Amino acid sequence: MSHQAEPYQHTVRKTIRCCGIGLHSGEPVNLAIKPAPANNGIRFFRCDLCSDQHIQAHMDKVIDTRLATTLSDNGLTVSTTEHLMAALHGYGIDNADIELDGIEVPIMDGSAGPFMHLLKQAGKRKQEAPRKAIRITHEITYQDGDSLIRILPYNGFKVSGKISFNDELIQTQHYSINLTGDRFAKEISMARTFGYVEQVEELWEKGLALGVNLSNVIAIHWNRKTVLNEEGLRFSDEFIRHKVLDLVGDLALLGSPVLGHVIAHRTGHTQHLAFMQAIANAPECWEMIELNQNGGHSVLKQVISGTKTAGDILIPFFRPHPAQTTISPSASC
Repeated sequence: MSHQAEPYQHTVRKTIRCCGIGLHSGEPVNLAIKPAPANNGIRFFRCDLCSDQHIQAHMDKVIDTRLATTLSDNGLTVSTTEHLMAALHGYGIDNADIELDGIEVPIMDGSAGPFMHLLKQAGKRKQEAPRKAIRITHEITYQDGDSLIRILPYNGFKVSGKISFNDELIQTQHYSINLTGDRFAKEISMARTFGYVEQVEELWEKGLALGVNLSNVIAIHWNRKTVLNEEGLRFSDEFIRHKVLDLVGDLALLGSPVLGHVIAHRTGHTQHLAFMQAIANAPECWEMIELNQNGGHSVLKQVISGTKTAGDILIPFFRPHPAQTTISPSASC
């Protein structure tokens, strides 16, 4: 069964912990994933700052998308959230509290695989609260130059991606996955982040990517034909699989599972955020539903009336803060 089609919310069964390094800071980071009550959502806490404040994992908390997805609120900031968010979404966790003693989620091996391993160790617990989902009823499209991303009505959650690089190693790659059962864990979670060697060197000169090494990033050789990693690639199309992984992690910031088919070409974190804003700006193209045990759903008609105002009331967290980077999407429904 698709996680999106399960009628009840879930949290982790017990607290799980790990330690890694920050991709950009190069500093060690301790992370804990803790159970949380129903309707809590995913929340980030910075225990190194001795604060009881938190950051809700919603798109309106995104302040930077240049090198990773960075969230900020209540004077707190957490960066590189996309792989952990993808793992939580892929495993079907609706509610959890994430504690960190640093500014970055640890990069681990550059994929969501280690987080999936931790989540499976913990297991998940069904909660007596219905799961709500965003059901796409009409196509929504966002385009920014060569980048194109759209979502179509679909009875489940399907993601199709395409990338095109002008080099011999990557070239053009396609990948499509219907996120049901354990397909996320087997086909997507282990795909690692990647970059060209000279790009990493440029970041080092700027004091960034200080935690990058061959154990957590696929380094593409200067000749564009091979990778520097001795073990090679985990999949022949690992590059597009990782792009799909990032997309799944970013879309988890919508705050509710999505029933729809997402199709993306040449996109990154910036386009993912703009696309979520396009969804929020088109409430006539989706409805909020509550899933039930017989596999059906009920539309929350008391909230959704198909008007722009209804969208504003239901999902105010979709709206970017005025202080955030301004994005002017060319979106249509």
